[in-house]
Amino acid sequence: MRNVGKIPKKINLPCPVSYDEPMSRHTSFRIGGPADLYLKPATPEQAARIYRVLNREKVPTFILGAGANILVSDLGIRGAVIDMSGLKGCTVSPTDRGAYVEALAGTAMSEVSELALENGLSGLEFIYSMPGSVGGSVWMNARCYGHSISEVLLRVRHVEPSGRILTMEVVQEQFSYKRSPFQSSASLILGATFDLKPGDRRPMQERMRWIKQDREQKGHYLYPCAGSIFKNDRAFGNPTGKLIDSLGLKGRCIGEACVSQLHGNIIVNTGSASAIEVLKLIRLLEREVQGAFGFRLEREILLVGQWQEEAI
Repeated sequence: MRNVGKIPKKINLPCPVSYDEPMSRHTSFRIGGPADLYLKPATPEQAARIYRVLNREKVPTFILGAGANILVSDLGIRGAVIDMSGLKGCTVSPTDRGAYVEALAGTAMSEVSELALENGLSGLEFIYSMPGSVGGSVWMNARCYGHSISEVLLRVRHVEPSGRILTMEVVQEQFSYKRSPFQSSASLILGATFDLKPGDRRPMQERMRWIKQDREQKGHYLYPCAGSIFKNDRAFGNPTGKLIDSLGLKGRCIGEACVSQLHGNIIVNTGSASAIEVLKLIRLLEREVQGAFGFRLEREILLVGQWQEEAI
């Protein structure tokens, strides 16, 4: 892509830079072709400066968190990828009612959950063992086990395309089921602050242990995967996984992309599955469910990168 090779010189920052970086190294699916330019800032200030330069130079930019919930094309990503996983760390600030936990965007949500547990702070047990980062969880308004991240989200630090760093105080009405205002903005999330309350460590720990075991039983860790492929719509009467299970689609494969034998809403990479094989399997599930129940499933997984027009 034109001018991409000149960007690192304009940024002039001591952060890792690579070209034609295989995205399969950075996604939980272990799938994805090369990114033209791959940058990994180490501080929020570096990330802000990189983002400003890329926007000024009109370079298409994808923000990478933990690499879950995405399917990167076999053709890769044209433009730049900013890998936020280098922005790690979280701190606890006591309040009269509990504590604020502030975490940088690249911090794993499980790490934040564990820190909260260590400090006897409740509110993030539900997201323990989810393979996501703080930035991605806020962007998606991650939800599991009956709770959403927005329920404990106090404020979000982000950077505009101009490079200006801002702090947004959270308004609950701006968030809904797996949706956040950042999905319709051009801002880059740098970090978030969570408002947590005191809790009893023992039941918190038991809850987190049960959640991890439940994920294990559903096959989240047996093979590379991206988590749930589709959102749940309770208007359908059953979770998406149960709808797919009821059609006998567990174990259905296209190439080395297979519906998990343990959960119908998970597609796994059993070896060297391609992105197009996964996408074909997603479409098969969509057709089967719509044909049987009349429901159109809504994808949770995001298609990223350069796709052939007929593939979308």
